[in-house]
Amino acid sequence: MNPYAKLITSLSLLLGTTITISSNHWMMAWTGLEINTLAIIPLISKSHHPRAIEAAIKYFLVQAAASTLVLFSSTINAWHTGQWDLTQLTHPTSCLLLTTAIAMKLGLVPFHFWFPEVLQGSSLTTALLLSTVMKFPPITILYMSSHSLNPTLLTTMAIASAALGGWMGLNQTQIRKILAFSSISHLGWMSIIIIYDPKLTLLTFYLYSLMTATVFLILNTTKTMKLSTIMISWTKTPMLNATLMLALLSLAGLPPLTGFLPKWLIIHELTKQEMTVAATVIAMLSLLGLFFYLRLAYYSTITLPPNSTNHMKQWHINKLTNTPIAIIASLSVLLLPLSPMILISV
Repeated sequence: MNPYAKLITSLSLLLGTTITISSNHWMMAWTGLEINTLAIIPLISKSHHPRAIEAAIKYFLVQAAASTLVLFSSTINAWHTGQWDLTQLTHPTSCLLLTTAIAMKLGLVPFHFWFPEVLQGSSLTTALLLSTVMKFPPITILYMSSHSLNPTLLTTMAIASAALGGWMGLNQTQIRKILAFSSISHLGWMSIIIIYDPKLTLLTFYLYSLMTATVFLILNTTKTMKLSTIMISWTKTPMLNATLMLALLSLAGLPPLTGFLPKWLIIHELTKQEMTVAATVIAMLSLLGLFFYLRLAYYSTITLPPNSTNHMKQWHINKLTNTPIAIIASLSVLLLPLSPMILISV
């Protein structure tokens, strides 16, 4: 890809995200979402592979439909109330449409079908952007309008996302698809608590982005795409593979790793809101996700030779592990002891 084209798309991504997260007017928020969508499409389709082109088209169609619903929702609200402010969404139809539109943008069940396919057709770097940066503007809109959302619909979609994200990840062999279903499952956790404690949703999103970035950057360094190659990637970078195992277990939410903190706080908050049944169900559903994270961790670290793989072993890569991976890997594993300080700042 031309360096200038890459620079323009990167700056457009930054601009679109900044416009959406800093706006109070629905039209400005919608404009930011559109800039983001148009900026990421060249990055998805840059390999010119048929699967990448298919992913770009699917992404464009879904995001265009979701943006139309956002615009439709805000227009109906403005028609009835005269308000274009993000925090003044009061019309019931508008609230329902907005919940649906943001669910499409994020990939919540039942609007999740596009997300694993798009991630599978993208490179690891683009998949990282789709899983983290591209989720930030819709999460911000959810945060700003959290008091207006439909609680029954959102809780139903959240539990369904946690269930489907865990269930569909069980039989996958492609790592990008596994991480896509992991993202759907985590979005379920974020959505269920947004009405009761929006700041906790943001904290969960930040920590999820941190852990996902660690996993994607490690996989990008070792050039690992599927389970059969993750078994022999330990010969390239043994230390990175050990770190990958810890990052995956952190994503699963095992104590004493960072990923335990948001799940613990969400279950605590749901219990305080007398939603004990929902807390129990979503905690049980996270065990499905735990299975495929453990399987990834097992393949990455414990399956050492002699093993029967048909792939040629590769020896150590020449370049040293760069500093950003070391920093975010440390944060994605070791933040739990700092939880009192994090909670005070939140």
